[in-house]
Amino acid sequence: MHAALCQAATNPALFSAEGFVGLVFWATIGLIVAGAFVATTATRLVRCIAGLAVCFTGVAGAYYFLLAPFVAMMQMLIYVGAVSILIAFAIMMAAPEEADTPGKNITRFSGPLGLTIAGMVFAALTLMALSTDWRVFPRTGSGDMHHLGTILLTSHSLVFELVSILLLVAIIGALVIARRGRR
Repeated sequence: MHAALCQAATNPALFSAEGFVGLVFWATIGLIVAGAFVATTATRLVRCIAGLAVCFTGVAGAYYFLLAPFVAMMQMLIYVGAVSILIAFAIMMAAPEEADTPGKNITRFSGPLGLTIAGMVFAALTLMALSTDWRVFPRTGSGDMHHLGTILLTSHSLVFELVSILLLVAIIGALVIARRGRR
């Protein structure tokens, strides 16, 4: 009975709930790819940060599709909200460099070398994914926010404290950069 509920008998229509969810999923994947493309190819640092924030937002959407709304919320809070803004403030507060061409030290072999390494990593991950016996583990706990909060503040309190220390260090770093200013 469960398998009959989880699998569609035919391809869903575009204007059905399943079709719309599929479109939103592909839009989320497109957001990740577009943000990563902008973050890696833009010549201005502010545009790179904007692309990074868009990519992080897409990753949060992917976490939501993986039925992990808490992780998606933390992705938005920590990476989009804190890390991207901190990088933006660090770039704005840093002293401007002299007029130097950005591609001056890059050799002509950097692009093909990077593409080759990325292709090899992709091929290795694909082979690993296809040859792995993926088992479904039983769900432990109810998965609601009350249960998650209880676990975070009791048996996993060290992880909770490490995240708070990470955010504290980020705030202190931003204050140190802002106090020095541009010299």
